[in-house]
Amino acid sequence: MTHDVLTLGRISVDVYPNDIGVPLQDVQSFGKYLGGSATNVAVAASRHGRAAGVITRVGDDDFGRFLEAELDRYGVERSQVARVAGLQTPVTFCAILPPDDFPLYFYGRFPTAPDWKIEAAELNLSAIAEARIFWSTVTGMSQEPSRSAQLAAHAARPRNELSDGQYTILDLDYRAMFWDSEQQAREQVQSILPHASVAIGNDKECAVAVGEGTPDEQADRLLEAGVEIAVVKLGPEGVMAKTRNERVISAPVTVKTANGLGAGDSFGGAFCHGLLAGWPLEQVLDFANAAGAIVASRVACSEAMPTEAEVFALLAERGRPVPGEQKDLV
Repeated sequence: MTHDVLTLGRISVDVYPNDIGVPLQDVQSFGKYLGGSATNVAVAASRHGRAAGVITRVGDDDFGRFLEAELDRYGVERSQVARVAGLQTPVTFCAILPPDDFPLYFYGRFPTAPDWKIEAAELNLSAIAEARIFWSTVTGMSQEPSRSAQLAAHAARPRNELSDGQYTILDLDYRAMFWDSEQQAREQVQSILPHASVAIGNDKECAVAVGEGTPDEQADRLLEAGVEIAVVKLGPEGVMAKTRNERVISAPVTVKTANGLGAGDSFGGAFCHGLLAGWPLEQVLDFANAAGAIVASRVACSEAMPTEAEVFALLAERGRPVPGEQKDLV
């Protein structure tokens, strides 16, 4: 099959408390969900009707089998998902302390995890080259052999050979605990950035990639590195996207925050959907912003990913333009 969206990177079991507003030591019960940034993006894209797949690894254990079953339930193609013997499937705990405190605790990820054991020789390079959107994250560059696999994946679809309607998206996803230093992360980002046609990150992530500066300065540096669309998240001020000919800002879609985790992944999957639908860039940003807001208003991540109709409804409720009904789901 040809994927609309094919992602490569992290997967985990997300364990979220059923007790909201209390620290983990006081939580009495939890729920478990599929998680991991790249995997969540694939789920989000699938929820919008896209043919989505993921390249990742799980442990040969019950949690790994749970994640495989969840990918099937969400309609995410997993022919490039395999089990790694001898490593446990990672589990991520989160405390939910609204409105803005959602600490994460990673288990089974140090010193390494299955999704950092992806080998270049195992990749289906034809599927990667043919995907309409290929999405990877900077986190995958933090260890070998995942780093070499990611470079091989990008080499299979040279930026200057992409067809019209094809995009290679780099999520600048920077998590300090996965790196020896910020400088190490910067070096790896700069090695992979020349392969990307779209880069997405917040202020800190863009600073790691291209240095400190205003959002416009950071976007300009990303464009100078060769990307066609630079997306810089502005926190409470919304999100900006910049091309060589266009600069648009989407104001935030305010909601009562239940859990801020997963909103960025929902944004990513929705952004892919809007790009493939051919909507104007401003409408793509508005749609992605609203999709992220919906997930922020819910507790889970993957389970909370909205449908296109839900996002359209929120845009209409807030008096924002709703993208045309035409769809490009071929």
